[in-house]
Amino acid sequence: MKILVVCGHGLGSSFMVEMNVQDVLKNISVNESIEVEHSDIMTASPEMADLFICGRDLEENASRLGEVLVLDNILDKQELEEKLLERLKTFNLVD
Repeated sequence: MKILVVCGHGLGSSFMVEMNVQDVLKNISVNESIEVEHSDIMTASPEMADLFICGRDLEENASRLGEVLVLDNILDKQELEEKLLERLKTFNLVD
């Protein structure tokens, strides 16, 4: 599985959330390998990942990508962990 974190320019905030996603994945039992990368929203396309993560401000633009996990607060690691865990359960990647 591949996760792509997107932001407006593909630099600061998406990279920060990517690192947080990697931390969360280390803390939970995942049934398979998950690749995590970051990009800008305009370059991202549906075939680039199985799941996209973005902030609430990009929700409308990201809807074209497919499976999108939207964060209300990109700095809130607890929100990220809860939402990511819930989404990974729908993919049968965690117990």
